[in-house]
Amino acid sequence: MPKILCVGALAMDTIFRLDRLPDAPGKVIPLDAVEVAEGMAAAQATTITRLGGQAALWASIGDDPIGARLVSQISGEGVDCGEIRTVPGAPSGFASILMEAGGNTIIVPRYDPALTSTPEIVPALDGFDAVMVDVRWPAAAQLALTAARDAGIFGILDADMAPRDLLEHLVPLASHIVASEGAAKLLTGTDSPKAAAAALGDSQQAFVAVTAGAEGCWWLDAGQVRHTPAPQVAAIDTLAAGDVFHGAFALGLTEGWSMAEIIRFSSAAAALKCTRFGGRLGAPTRAEVSAFLEA
Repeated sequence: MPKILCVGALAMDTIFRLDRLPDAPGKVIPLDAVEVAEGMAAAQATTITRLGGQAALWASIGDDPIGARLVSQISGEGVDCGEIRTVPGAPSGFASILMEAGGNTIIVPRYDPALTSTPEIVPALDGFDAVMVDVRWPAAAQLALTAARDAGIFGILDADMAPRDLLEHLVPLASHIVASEGAAKLLTGTDSPKAAAAALGDSQQAFVAVTAGAEGCWWLDAGQVRHTPAPQVAAIDTLAAGDVFHGAFALGLTEGWSMAEIIRFSSAAAALKCTRFGGRLGAPTRAEVSAFLEA
């Protein structure tokens, strides 16, 4: 069974689902609400375990009650939390999220700068088949991708929106780049996901894919840009859909699937998640994704 080290964000999110986003100050009664351990890397690790793989999380928490609850929730998903770093005196990350019924969101996150300080050591990669990093803990992402390259295993970059100089620093370190539409535009200066995928492929010695939500995914195959449409679903919560895509991508890659299979499966997993409220809590199982694809 493949094992993947996920590196980056972990925070406690309070998600409020509203009929519509507020347009004026006042009290708003939510349709639904949940408190959930979230963050890009944490959601990716959860996805991997739900899909039948093994995942470990390298992230930072504070020495506070929120940190303890974060570890409890993520370890409860079967994720190995032994590499999570506790930063003395720092508050754990948290966020408040307002989400309207159609899926649009307002996200207000807070990460203490101490949580993203440079780590002293990198977890040993013995027994891991891949490393996957987000852009929320840049110093750790750089160290982890470099260690993956030195170990001869996959180094996957979740290239989401971040300062351009940070993205340009991390991109050359990865063996596989899966970029959001916004980040791809920032890196290449082009509005088209297809053109952005081609431009990234021309400039990097790595596999490249660009995801564009309901529009699907553009990816390079022997120098040619291919497009995999996203399954059409009635979306109620797009939070963590990209993380689910990345988790499924990493699992398929480490299990040796063809890239066409990987992208199709990842797209289906992300679409299923969008039909469920609760951020990463909506990540599907492998059986659910397989049944969805068969249907």
